[in-house]
This record gives sequence, structure tokens and C-alpha cells, in this order.
Amino acid sequence: MYVPAHFSAGDAEVRELLAGCDAADLVTSTPRGLIATFLPVLYDPSAGEHGAILAHVARNNDQWREPAAGESLFILHGPDAYVSPSWYPSKREHGRAVPTWNYLTAHVYGRLVVHDDPAWVESMVRRLTERHESGREPSWSVDDAPPSYIAGQLRAIVGLELVITRIEAKAKMSQNRPEADRAGVVDGYLAEGDTTMAEAVRDA
Repeated sequence: MYVPAHFSAGDAEVRELLAGCDAADLVTSTPRGLIATFLPVLYDPSAGEHGAILAHVARNNDQWREPAAGESLFILHGPDAYVSPSWYPSKREHGRAVPTWNYLTAHVYGRLVVHDDPAWVESMVRRLTERHESGREPSWSVDDAPPSYIAGQLRAIVGLELVITRIEAKAKMSQNRPEADRAGVVDGYLAEGDTTMAEAVRDA
């Protein structure tokens, strides 16, 4: 990933993105070429030196069967949004401004481990479900479905674990603009109701 120094994401931003990421793109290089799948994910900080990303795929998805050459990659997406030049005070001064895009992303590399093991997959699915059902009323539990049905569903999926070896992360949040332009971007996002991006630009 191309990461100019002023757009380099800090450790805290990377940890927050990993912990809060709900889905990501898995990319593997195989004898058939590149294969990519969008998957629900969980970050497990206790696995290995840098943690691991856990996921599962349909058994009929060939990506888990094709041996990955070298590192595999999960692409994590944080908040992102368009930036209008009309938000810059400097645009009104000299007109030298063009549109751009603000975003937070991380490329997470590692060794892909396949878990064709119902017990491992069930544990991961329970953790994933508990994460997304927490706080819901009513909430759903794996135990709400008949055991035989769950067993059949588990046989239809395969577990994946990316043991992280390195992370490249980029937080492009208008850091390269003058202070007045950054303030204009914050105001622009707030005017559109995008408080997430406004806060991200402020924090950056």
C-alpha cells in the first residue's frame, strides 16, 4: 500500500479498526490466480504476536481449497467519504482545488490456516453471533435453533484464521490540507450529517 508519512495510521487507529471491523475482503494468491471473498470477521488479539483474523466460508467456495502462495491478505475498510473542493476556504481564494476521498483502511497480511473442524467453526460462529446479537431485543442465540439444523449448517462452512504477520494502514483524513481547509471539511461533513467522518478528520 502507498502510505505517505502524513497519512500513516497510528497504532491506536489500527487497533480500533481491527477490533471494530465486522467484515473484510480476503485475498489469496493461488495456482488459479487471485481469489477474493467478502467475509464477516472477528479479530482475536490473543492469537500469535500480532493477533489473528477469524472468519468462515461456504464449503462450496473454492478459496479455502486452493493453497495460498505466500502471505494472504485481509483488506479492512474503515469510514470513508467524498471531499468537495467547495468546502475549502482556499478554493475561494485561488481556485486551485480538486475533489478527493478521505478514508481509513488496513491491509492485514498473514499465514492463512484452514479449520475444517466443526468444533472450531462452532466456537467461532458462536463468538460472531454473540458479538452482533449483543444488546438486541429480542436477541438470537445459536441454541435457539434445533441442534440437528445447526450441525447441518456447520458442515456447510469451513473456518479460516489469518495469523497476522504485518499490517499496513492508511488514514487519509485531509491531514495534507491547511488548517482552515480541514475545518471546512469537518463543517462539510457535519452539514451532510456525517458525524463519523467529521470526528475522524478532527482526530487526525
